Amino acid sequence: MQLGASCALLGLLFLTAFDSSECLQMVVRPDSGSKVTISALLLDQCAVCTVSGVNDTLTSCHPSLHLVPKEEVKLLFNCSQPIEQAFTVTIARTIECTKDTCSPTTVETQPSILAEFSRTFTWELNAPKNTLVGLAILGDGLMETSQPCPDGSQYSLTTSKTSTKYCRGGSETRLEAPSGAVVSLQVKPNFESVLFQTSAYPLKGPTIAVTVDSSTTVVVSRDPGEPDCEVCSVDGSARDCSPTEKTVTNVENLSLEFSCLKPQDVYSVTMKKKIECTQSSCTPAAGRIDPDNFKDFKRSVTWDISVPQRTVLTLDFPGGLKEISGAEKCQDGHQYSVSTTKSEGNIKTTSYCQGGTVSHHLNLPGATTVTAEVPKGSEVDSFTVKAAPRGGRMMSVMPDPDTIIIISRVTSEPDCSVCMNKEPDQICKPTRLTLTSNTSVEFTCPQPQDVFTVEINREIDCTEVSCSGNIVQAESLLFPDFNRTFTWDLKVVSTRAFQLDFPEPGMRQIPDEETCPDEHTYSIIAYLRTGPAIIGTFCKGGTVTTILARYRGRIALQVPGDRKLDPVDFKLKVGPETSMVAILKVNLPRGVSDTDFITANYPGEFPDNQQMQWDFTVPGMHNYTVHFRDHTDPECLSSEVEVEYQEGSKKVTKLTLADSQPQHAQGNFNMVLRNCETNKTLQGLTLNYRVSVMRSGHPVLCAVDLTQHPGVSLQIERVGSDPFCEMSVNSKIEKKISVAAGTQASLSFLDCPNEDVRLTASKVIECQDRTSCSATQLTVPKMVSCLPMPLQSFTWHLRIPQDSTVDLVSPTGSLKRSLPGQECNQSVSLHVAEGDGFPVGDFCFNGMIQKVQVHANVSVTAAVPDFSKIRKPFLNVSISQEITETIINRVSPVASSPNLLATPNWPLGMRPSSTVSWIVTVPSQYEAHVHFVNISQPKCKDRHTSITVKMLGDEEELMSRREDEQAEDKLMVPRSFYLNMSNCIPEERGFGAMTNIVLQKKSYLLPILLGLAGALLLLLTVLAVVCFIIKKKKRDKMAKEASIYIGKGNIFRPSDAHFSKARSDNESHVYDSIDEGRIYGHLLPDSSYADSMPDHFDSGPVDTYNTFTGPTDPGLPVIKEPDYEPELDGFKMFLDPSESFLPPRPRTPISRQDSLGFEDRRMLDNALYTFKSTGDMNTIRLSGVDMEPQPPIILEDSL
Repeated sequence: MQLGASCALLGLLFLTAFDSSECLQMVVRPDSGSKVTISALLLDQCAVCTVSGVNDTLTSCHPSLHLVPKEEVKLLFNCSQPIEQAFTVTIARTIECTKDTCSPTTVETQPSILAEFSRTFTWELNAPKNTLVGLAILGDGLMETSQPCPDGSQYSLTTSKTSTKYCRGGSETRLEAPSGAVVSLQVKPNFESVLFQTSAYPLKGPTIAVTVDSSTTVVVSRDPGEPDCEVCSVDGSARDCSPTEKTVTNVENLSLEFSCLKPQDVYSVTMKKKIECTQSSCTPAAGRIDPDNFKDFKRSVTWDISVPQRTVLTLDFPGGLKEISGAEKCQDGHQYSVSTTKSEGNIKTTSYCQGGTVSHHLNLPGATTVTAEVPKGSEVDSFTVKAAPRGGRMMSVMPDPDTIIIISRVTSEPDCSVCMNKEPDQICKPTRLTLTSNTSVEFTCPQPQDVFTVEINREIDCTEVSCSGNIVQAESLLFPDFNRTFTWDLKVVSTRAFQLDFPEPGMRQIPDEETCPDEHTYSIIAYLRTGPAIIGTFCKGGTVTTILARYRGRIALQVPGDRKLDPVDFKLKVGPETSMVAILKVNLPRGVSDTDFITANYPGEFPDNQQMQWDFTVPGMHNYTVHFRDHTDPECLSSEVEVEYQEGSKKVTKLTLADSQPQHAQGNFNMVLRNCETNKTLQGLTLNYRVSVMRSGHPVLCAVDLTQHPGVSLQIERVGSDPFCEMSVNSKIEKKISVAAGTQASLSFLDCPNEDVRLTASKVIECQDRTSCSATQLTVPKMVSCLPMPLQSFTWHLRIPQDSTVDLVSPTGSLKRSLPGQECNQSVSLHVAEGDGFPVGDFCFNGMIQKVQVHANVSVTAAVPDFSKIRKPFLNVSISQEITETIINRVSPVASSPNLLATPNWPLGMRPSSTVSWIVTVPSQYEAHVHFVNISQPKCKDRHTSITVKMLGDEEELMSRREDEQAEDKLMVPRSFYLNMSNCIPEERGFGAMTNIVLQKKSYLLPILLGLAGALLLLLTVLAVVCFIIKKKKRDKMAKEASIYIGKGNIFRPSDAHFSKARSDNESHVYDSIDEGRIYGHLLPDSSYADSMPDHFDSGPVDTYNTFTGPTDPGLPVIKEPDYEPELDGFKMFLDPSESFLPPRPRTPISRQDSLGFEDRRMLDNALYTFKSTGDMNTIRLSGVDMEPQPPIILEDSL
């Protein structure tokens, strides 16, 4: 484009295209030999124009412009952006050199040309072959860098291989480069001039001295495509040069001269070393090289390690190695490759990088080659080499009869062979060995289980009725650490099937690609005329209980080497005749389940013209659905593919694969799949289907409302093993249901037998203030009738104030604690524990315990076979004042049997720092024999245990025993007493005791015998004198005394056991009638007294004695006196009178003056037996029996 205009006019034209523009006009004349190129960076906004013609009327604009050397030209720059940033200027020159000089000798950057722009100066070096060009920097030195220079001036030296950048301000003042190199300088606008001095000289590379031993060969070779460079070996005056390769071996300080400046960029070095090994050592023992030899070169070092047969090498790399694939490269350039020649001649090569943790030690089975690729300037890490006889394994193999063992190689690594017999008859096989008899087996590697698998095969022939041989070994000792496959080849009569019965829980069919959880995988194969058919692959724990297969088959069990053999103990027998390929009998589980099944050979094709059957047993109250998950329809050449269903004896239903299969059906059923003759060129028949089972029963619903029963809560828990019992509360399924007190809940039970569910209930009885606590009875409220299961137990939680005591009394009068030798045989059991669950004991009714007092919160759990039959309360509960003991038991032993007492939580120990007491009531005619049957003493950490026995009312202790003291284990207590036991804070063991109390009657034989002996002696002394006095006294007494009839009461003295009969039963003093008028008539002045007598006394006197028939009362009253109990003033640890069982009453024994055994002396001289004086009573004893001391009158509340 040519326009005639000035800068202003041109600017106006650009202004029409851009919002604003800048222009610059200058005259430029490039130096000779300089190539100047100006380029616009923004092609659509900037242009450089040449201005010529008369009055600068001709303008030619271009995006890029090349200027002609030594030709002056006027340039016009115009751009919408700042001009100094919109254009680049490149000024290129060539430095021509001979072998010893260059032109120009001084190079200047020509600062005046286009100084307003950023410029790039380039100098291309052109010199003869093997000539090096030097550039001396005049001024500031240079320093190598990879970043932009801060002052904007960037130097670079580029060769065919490298490119190096420099900045000013360094120490490098000379650059050297071969012919073809380019030196460039980038500067900012108005940069000052830079000067170089050039020189040329022949190219001569470095000389290195090398020493190589006889076991090493070094090859220095030029890499293809690199510049020419000779390498010469100088030995004295002899000089041997080669432009491509030099081989050196067995030399010392040999000089190698290179004709290039940097031979390390042109040449690479290959080193080969040899290591000879015996079975025990290697020479040299390490793989290393001289670190100074060719250090700046890229090196490839190879060690050839030779070993004898059956020798293993161990290479130890201290820094470790990391294995990589063949295509990978090591980041640091250090790469190792290890090649091993195996026994069969194959070579395996593995690559490694430095610094890994995988392979510190390499164990190699034979001759090995190690190659290390070492980058420039790096050192080669050494490694150690050790040789040893190759470790192998030898074992004796003794197969069972009719058993074949096949050892097969499954991996190519490591190198290993299996050998049979011993030298010199040893036979080795690298891949497979078959054993049929007892022999020795040797493996040539230490870990043969990683290389070989073992198959243990047995053939079993069956007759028409039975099979021979044990199909399953309980445990095999052959090759336990190898991957093993146990196979059994089965054969029966051609028309029959072999039958496999599996124990519970059966087998589960899986696809071939899956593995069993226990890694015991079973496969069953049937051999048909058309070839083998895989019936299926199975694991333990499934629904398949029986498998029948026709004629011939194989069972295979695969077990990995790290698993102990644990086979299924299935049974083999001869099955019935069948036309099926196989019959599977399946027991579908209860509950919701999905079970998958596949056809033979799946995912392969089911055999043509064959059929397979599944017999399903469906649990009651369940529905089943059959769903075909995946199937393929073959092209049938004859007949059709059919699926037949039959339920029991019902009619057979025939369906196709495309039909809808049974849904929500009930009952057991059989399914038969029948194939047709298929087109072999197309996809055959396959089927994968699922049988789903779900419950068809209805849940038991129950609405529980505990708002009417304060404090009562329910707990329902599954305790059976039935996994299909489903309990839910408020529509949420739970394994344990708790209905809190005062709440309502909707419960549901589905398929839950009563024996699998436990129902318990509890009630909280709480009292805040003892004064307001009223006595209560422990009764079970009427439970919800809709609950299907019976109540197992009911627990009352009694919560009392801290200063109170819980009193437990049996409504039947007494309790009995269940102990060994004193077990409860009743249906009602009461478990009493403290509030935190610490046991007090198990109790039932009708024993010797009158009351149990516990100074703590108490829980009472009642267990009864049928709570609905219990109408009476279990216990009476009251709250009394605080006691100092933890537990107090009031007991009344019985004389007919042993009475056992035991500490709480027997036979385990008492609670630490607790106290238990028993108040034992002993009848007055008995004495208690206390026997400490079993005492377990702890090792106390603090305080001591204590066992104390003291009679009630006495201060003196009959026994006091600590854990560190020896004391008698038997004790006789003559009357009521208390027994106290206290625990320490034990360090080891627990404190517990069992005590037996036996009641025995008191004996009076000795006092009676002594009294009789004394009386007899006295009688013999005064017999003569007394006889006369007795006769006279007798006559006087017979004239004065009369019998007296007492119509009421019983003539006896309390606790006098010397009379076998009461007065009402003794007839020795009973008269028919008494005529007082005849006896006392001479004393009565008034004769009217006789007239007042009844008529039956009017008869005449008789001289015979008529028996007295007794009073008209129906019977004489009998007074039963309570047993004697002493005062308890000295014992302050037990209950107040208000806390006793019965209201207090005084004991009223008959006093001496009221007894018929005594007579008042005031009446002796009076014929009518009236008192002759009013003085004090003076009694004489009439009875001849010694009397016992009379007890004081004692109230029960004093206890």
